[in-house]
Amino acid sequence: MFEAQMSSGAFQLLGMADLGLLPAVFSRRAARTDTPWVAIAVSTVVTIAVSFLRFDDVVATANFLYSLGTMLEFASFLSLRVKHPTMKRPYRVPLPLPALVAMCAVPSSFLAYVCVVAGWRVSALAAGLTMLGVGWHCVMRVCKAKKLLTFNNNTVSADPRRDTADGYHLVSG
Repeated sequence: MFEAQMSSGAFQLLGMADLGLLPAVFSRRAARTDTPWVAIAVSTVVTIAVSFLRFDDVVATANFLYSLGTMLEFASFLSLRVKHPTMKRPYRVPLPLPALVAMCAVPSSFLAYVCVVAGWRVSALAAGLTMLGVGWHCVMRVCKAKKLLTFNNNTVSADPRRDTADGYHLVSG
């Protein structure tokens, strides 16, 4: 389980570097094995940094952060359906908005339960990691704007109407 998490985290860092969200150094690969060695090294450092936690705290924190992320995905799904109902997409859930809200409410209630029973230590750690992530995002934006670090040229637009690289864009009307 640890190796699967380590490799998926490393390849997520690699993908973010390829998209220009992290410095290009994260997309470096080993010549012989083609593995993202910088991303693996960073993942290892993060793992060592949280090694003071008990195993159940690590699992609870992972579940807490996963729950928050999933609820954010549900909120984004519903928000896009309301704000951009004509957006072209590869698949469309053929339900009206009230049914979509009900569909998202059931798993969201279980996810909210995970967050409520997490405990103060897990909540504090998740809050700290979330603030660290937001801060890191701000630092990366400054580094990119001031050209302090090298980033790949592939960029992702925060405005879905402006990001047409993947062929999915708003349909007029």
